[in-house]
Amino acid sequence: MRRWLLGPDGALGARLTAATLAAAILMVPFMLLLVLVKSAFTPLNRFDQGVAADLHSYALSNPGFARAMEFITNALAPETWRVLVGAAAVYTLLRGAPRLAIWAITTVAAGGLIGLAVKIAVERARPMLPDPVSWAPGWSFPSGHALNAALGAVTLVLLLLPVLHGVWRAVAWTLAALASVTVAFTRVALGVHWVSDVVAGLILALAVVAATAAGFEAWRRRMGRRPVEPYIEGVEPEMAAPKATGEPR
Repeated sequence: MRRWLLGPDGALGARLTAATLAAAILMVPFMLLLVLVKSAFTPLNRFDQGVAADLHSYALSNPGFARAMEFITNALAPETWRVLVGAAAVYTLLRGAPRLAIWAITTVAAGGLIGLAVKIAVERARPMLPDPVSWAPGWSFPSGHALNAALGAVTLVLLLLPVLHGVWRAVAWTLAALASVTVAFTRVALGVHWVSDVVAGLILALAVVAATAAGFEAWRRRMGRRPVEPYIEGVEPEMAAPKATGEPR
């Protein structure tokens, strides 16, 4: 038993367990928010409404701020992230890694579909503010913009980490975090989402990526590849090597 725990299979088991636990732990606050939203928990509603009112008042008094928020939210819309991840998937195909491309597309698609399913199940209304500075269709919880921004940004970082080194890996994670949080903020600032909507979107995105990364790591090990820590090396470190002519990565 001790030999197994210290060997490669044990290392794999520990990594997969940690990734699975991370996904499960991330789902705890998401499910808590879902329950509070569905039950119309008064303190949460008051907080959401207070932040929405304050930001809406500021946006009405500062048209330049509202225009900047509108520009950012449109520039970093879900379609933008899908195009970027799609382009990255094409690059991985050209590098001889079709399974990695499938992982990236599956992660973004699955996360988006889960978010849509939750929206339909919860049916939370969007903020109704006087003199709205923006408008969005559909239900409110969770925020699709926040969800897709985090899904896209984190997926791209996990794809790029193998070709980044040193401080550039920290820079990539910082930019991904800033992009995700900025998009989330614009949705609240424009009055089309509550704070709890965007927080739920960010959390759900991280849980989905953690789960799919754990699944990809399990496949890697079954193929005889060394265990990796995706958030440090990327989900497929071999991408940094020249294109192989053998078995698809």
